[in-house]
Amino acid sequence: MHDTTARALSKVPQVTLIFWIIKIAATTLGETGGDSVTMTLNWGYLAGTALFLMLLIALVIAQIVAKRFHPFLYWATIVASTTFGTTMADFADRSLGIGYTGGSALLFACLMLVLLLWYWSQGTVSVNTVSTPKVEAFYWAAITFSQTLGTALGDWLADTGGLGYEGGALVFAAGIAIVAALYFWTNVSRVFLFWAAFILTRPLGATVGDYLDKPVHDGGLALSRPLASAVIAVFIVLCVLILPQRAGTHPSAQAAPR
Repeated sequence: MHDTTARALSKVPQVTLIFWIIKIAATTLGETGGDSVTMTLNWGYLAGTALFLMLLIALVIAQIVAKRFHPFLYWATIVASTTFGTTMADFADRSLGIGYTGGSALLFACLMLVLLLWYWSQGTVSVNTVSTPKVEAFYWAAITFSQTLGTALGDWLADTGGLGYEGGALVFAAGIAIVAALYFWTNVSRVFLFWAAFILTRPLGATVGDYLDKPVHDGGLALSRPLASAVIAVFIVLCVLILPQRAGTHPSAQAAPR
């Protein structure tokens, strides 16, 4: 049993500063990459969502079937989830006509439902307990909804909230700083702080991505979406190649999640 658990857990990277650096870059790539397909290539939100959903499903299956942690596979799945999150949130907000507020509320409810089902099934939503295909399915569902929610929140704050992309990025960066302070100087649940940080890093990446590629009259820099996506993708690949990527720790080898 121990060997089986260790193999499954080795597919989930240890949550370190490196993890968050790559995560923020991946969320920014998700925004520029999603916009490249739906806007620059003019596929539209529905077709873009369908494309990235199929890619995400294929990668999640590969991730679950894998016997050990593969950094490139894991981060490719994260990028797929954040890109799907971009197109799905834009489709819900704009094509379905429910707006940023309605889209954010709906996606928040979906994320809470997944986390509640996960907790009801396993008694915890700690990423350190990802040791079976069932829990991995919960893990990737929660990650995908959190990525989609983050996109909607970023758009909601920048547009509906009137803060613009720079202002939105500053607000979410401040939120992440608060989470970090709680992590280092309080005993607040590490499980709660992980999911809070995971959600907040997505709109940070979304607002940064929007700032890079949106028109100047909308508050952006009007950079080429494909070019920005390529630069960020190269940065992620270099991070994975150069920076150490260690597998997560077996839950029995550390204190129980709080």
